[in-house]
Amino acid sequence: MLKLRDGIVELYKKVATSIPRDVEDALKKALQEETGPLAKNSLEIILRNISIARNSAVPICQDTGFPVFYVKVPIGLSHELLRNVIVEATRLATQKIPLRANAVDTVTEKNSGDNTGELFPLIHIESTTDQALTIDLMLKGGGSENIGQIYKLPATLDTGGQNIRVERDLEGVRKCVLDAVFKAQGRGCPPYTVTVAIGGAKDQVTALSKKQLLRKLNDAGPVPAITEFEKRLLDDINNLGIGAAGLGGRTTAIGVKVAAAHRHPASYFVDVSFACWANRRGRFIW
Repeated sequence: MLKLRDGIVELYKKVATSIPRDVEDALKKALQEETGPLAKNSLEIILRNISIARNSAVPICQDTGFPVFYVKVPIGLSHELLRNVIVEATRLATQKIPLRANAVDTVTEKNSGDNTGELFPLIHIESTTDQALTIDLMLKGGGSENIGQIYKLPATLDTGGQNIRVERDLEGVRKCVLDAVFKAQGRGCPPYTVTVAIGGAKDQVTALSKKQLLRKLNDAGPVPAITEFEKRLLDDINNLGIGAAGLGGRTTAIGVKVAAAHRHPASYFVDVSFACWANRRGRFIW
């Protein structure tokens, strides 16, 4: 298990010090299309930051995030053993890279000092018939986590001083997403990746929405209507004019991903999650 532990440490290093190519390409495209001087300068700084972090092998951001793992485990491999290896790798990565110690006891306010604690890191495990162990890691920044929103429909939203009625349909979902982005403004370090989940239970949609942050920006989902809805949402979000760093501009978001689950007839929830411009994710296959 030492090789697995060391592989997870390297995954931490990769995710903390670089961003995926699709995200970087989207930021470069945003810079090419930007006309506002403040937003243009912000995007130039972001891209220079990415280059320095990669070349110097140092974290992209001082907030190295809340580690969230999504693991597909072959049948026969102990889940408990795997959790222990991930925790051990987290402690080692915190020391070696280094990562900022972000695990704080909610009751005592004491920082563990090594990014481990109760449900920290957060580890989602599912069994697979595949022979390979697949580990996806997301480092979720606190600022982008804090601006996420959940809605129970139907509802009346107060968006920019206007009361907007929201029904149980995709138009209602669209209004919720725009409300969430409008309220976020620049507090979560845009350009954002915005992910949305629709379903019938709160825990269902919050988990599903966050998991969409693992998707590449240029992927197409299996439902054409949702893919078209994603494109419309991206256009509408960028028409808000919030822009890079919240300073105004053409690109408030570089991508939108939507997932929908079956729901109970009595319930309709919409969760909106955000990643900052540094959407840090990566995969290790063992």
